[in-house]
Amino acid sequence: MYIKRYTIAAFVWIALVGWYVYAYVSQDSISIDFFGIPMPSLKIALWVVIPLFVLYFASVAHMTFYSILRNFRLRKYEKDYEKMINAIIDTYLGKKETNYTFKTERYKLLGTLLENSVVFPKGDVSGKIEDERIDKVLKTIESIKNGEVVDLKPFHLSSDNELVIQNIRNKYKKGELKAEDLLANANKYSKTLCQEVYTDYVKTATLNNIEKYKEFLTKDSLNVILSRINADEYTLDISNEKLLSLFKKLDLKKEDYLDIAVALSSTDMIPEQRIKLFETLSDENEDAIEAYLYALLDLEMVAPVKEILENSQANEYQNFKAYVALKECNKHFNIRLFI
Repeated sequence: MYIKRYTIAAFVWIALVGWYVYAYVSQDSISIDFFGIPMPSLKIALWVVIPLFVLYFASVAHMTFYSILRNFRLRKYEKDYEKMINAIIDTYLGKKETNYTFKTERYKLLGTLLENSVVFPKGDVSGKIEDERIDKVLKTIESIKNGEVVDLKPFHLSSDNELVIQNIRNKYKKGELKAEDLLANANKYSKTLCQEVYTDYVKTATLNNIEKYKEFLTKDSLNVILSRINADEYTLDISNEKLLSLFKKLDLKKEDYLDIAVALSSTDMIPEQRIKLFETLSDENEDAIEAYLYALLDLEMVAPVKEILENSQANEYQNFKAYVALKECNKHFNIRLFI
């Protein structure tokens, strides 16, 4: 468009210069030598116009060359813009493995920042974005946040993607997916989701089914299982051997064993079974000794506790030693205050 305008203006200017020279300067003809080569005799006005034509073609060539360079540069920006839109979409969707190569420096900077950032829409901005692709993603995210079930297949997300997990969670909560169906096909879902569902599942599941899917056992689901032992509703009759097998699925620390002891003290587990359980645990793992002492003292069995404490180091189990000493002075406190 600009070259066309320039051409029209240039031709008008050249015609005017040629006319002016011919009409008011000279109508004579002359012959000149060009690097020793005699040129034909031409009107002076024509000799004046020829350099202007040369200048015109040179300037057009110059503008065309830089116009082509600019077009290439613009194409790079346009391609990088498309890549940036895709990168924003992937970041919104929580895709971890993305690799975009930008050609322009500005988009390289933005791309690097985006690849090393976590971006999530704040509030409902769907319908406010002009780009249809981004707007579609925002609407999908908002629907999932609102507890709806959406089709995520077009986005090709991995099973451990947070949106996928939440979408399946929504499906589970709506009753479109049963807990056992999910656990039985765990290879299709993330382990985190399976563990969440298992925690809900063990509230009513039979012991056989609890053991069947115990690979998804967590400390939270273990607490649910323990709360059902000899309970009035959904009661669970479980042997120490099976409890021990469940404990071995977890990496339990000293504090965890104490938590288990406290949890079992609130159940209707038979005292003899509880004592035997923690006795076995303490024999296998020193970290469970304090839980064993707690279980004994909770059951008012001070004598075996004193025997253990007397054979311990001076700096060991000082909280339990203090409790026993107070009890011998007829000072009665809740054992939970000493853990």
